[in-house]
Amino acid sequence: MSRCFTGSIRRMTPFVVVLAACGVASADDSAADANTYRTLVRDAQGKVSENKSAEAAAMLERAVALNPCDADTWYQLAIARYGAQDFRGAIPAFEKAMTLGANFPFNSAYNVACCEARLGERDKAFEWLQKALDLGFRDLEAARADADFESLRTDPRFRDLLFTADVSKMSRDEGWRYDLALLVREMKRLHFSPYRRTSEKGFAAAVAKLRDDLPKLSDNAIKVAFMKLLAMAGDGHTHLTVGDPHGETHDAVPVQFDEFTEGLYIVAADPKRASLAGTRVVKVGDRPIDEVLKSLDPVISRDNDLWPHFIAPRLLRRPWILNGLGLVSDATHFTLTVANAKGETQTVTLEGNAGDPAADWVSARRDATAPTPLYLRDTKKPYRFEVLPDSKIVYVQWNAVADDPVEPFAAFCKRLQETVQSKDVERLVLDLRFNSGGNNFLNRPMIECLVRCEKIDQQGRLFVITGRNTFSAAMCAAGQIERYTNAIFVGEPTGSSPNFIGESVPIVFPFSKLRATVSDLYWQNSVAMDHRTWIAPMLYTPPSFAAFVANRDPAMEAILAYRD
Repeated sequence: MSRCFTGSIRRMTPFVVVLAACGVASADDSAADANTYRTLVRDAQGKVSENKSAEAAAMLERAVALNPCDADTWYQLAIARYGAQDFRGAIPAFEKAMTLGANFPFNSAYNVACCEARLGERDKAFEWLQKALDLGFRDLEAARADADFESLRTDPRFRDLLFTADVSKMSRDEGWRYDLALLVREMKRLHFSPYRRTSEKGFAAAVAKLRDDLPKLSDNAIKVAFMKLLAMAGDGHTHLTVGDPHGETHDAVPVQFDEFTEGLYIVAADPKRASLAGTRVVKVGDRPIDEVLKSLDPVISRDNDLWPHFIAPRLLRRPWILNGLGLVSDATHFTLTVANAKGETQTVTLEGNAGDPAADWVSARRDATAPTPLYLRDTKKPYRFEVLPDSKIVYVQWNAVADDPVEPFAAFCKRLQETVQSKDVERLVLDLRFNSGGNNFLNRPMIECLVRCEKIDQQGRLFVITGRNTFSAAMCAAGQIERYTNAIFVGEPTGSSPNFIGESVPIVFPFSKLRATVSDLYWQNSVAMDHRTWIAPMLYTPPSFAAFVANRDPAMEAILAYRD
């Protein structure tokens, strides 16, 4: 869902010029001092880019003397001193930056630990490393590999703080319990509010039961138990990572499921399974599909109860999850009973040997006579728009909060604004139904574009289509659009709430090599007393399979039919 700095930021943070209004200077000197301060910070940035850290530090020392209130400048001074290997001088600058709230405070604490380690102060280094962890330091993997800590690696405290024990010497049960201990610590250490939905006592009881049951559970059952523990946090970003973000994992069955008002359907299938595309799922193994979906529910992390309708069909593709839940007997395949449009059923065996749906997969829409609807024409692009002259609509599809190298998002929004202002258009439709997030800091150009386009920021002229997959950074965008524009929402409710706990801080479990994410931030896009579970549409058009296979879009149909 947002931009995340992990590890030691001294290696990645650029100089930021932020002027702070703090203190009172004399009338004669204040203007000159302010200009000198700005020049020093700017010139220091140039020195850093030239790898002249000592010269940058000297400039920044003068800068903080002129303006001691700016947290960012103190942080940059600390970085410059570190770069000049003035570790002892960097420490008080990092401490000052942390006091003023620069960056994430845990990064300043972590960097003090690095400096103390470089100075040979082992006890102080561990004290500050512990403080960084207590403050929520995110990247254990970076810390484990950090060259600054070379002198600390053989100390048992390093192993205990960063979980670096040799798991190759552990038994299977010992290894899983080691991973479980890391999960428990990181949930408590990192999560913004780990016991908001499940009490600490309830969570501890579930952990204790899993620890005791480990010897008699299969690996898949343990993985599923990890999923359940993470789901107890009660937010959609804290979960076990299933599959590969690049689609390289091949442990899924070769069909794609989606849920509609009429039930669960196969919307696409590998060419070898073409006959399954368009069929309704009746059973998995010998269990009715409703029972299977109910069994999946406890492993699904969510912000609200619409999100599982998006996630469950994705989890259903993986036999190992169903096996871990005890729904099927084998971790590599399962039988599936489906029904066609005539009600005729067939049972097939599906192997978990596929990855993400490919371009050559057969669609359930293959027999549709109508043209492909706008929302399905180019779902892989992060954003695009087109003018529809007949209806005088600008249709904008925003699928990811990300920058396209061909046209950065800010440039795209500028072009969109120019088009709206120069063309004969009366309405704008912003389609967010496939947008599950990205970099929240990229949202601003779109919000500004919509607010500035006064001809469409009016009741009945600006429409936003949302759905169960509107999530994370896209949820932030939806909340801001609702708050600052006159948009009418169409489609389904959003897959998250206006204010939510989010962020994806990674955890890699040493023994199993499983990956998970934990949420450590609270995102408030609406007023503080907004406790809604989602943004509900004014024009409610839930997805139906009948419309899908006919290449119809009920959301756009509702917009075209809308009258003030």
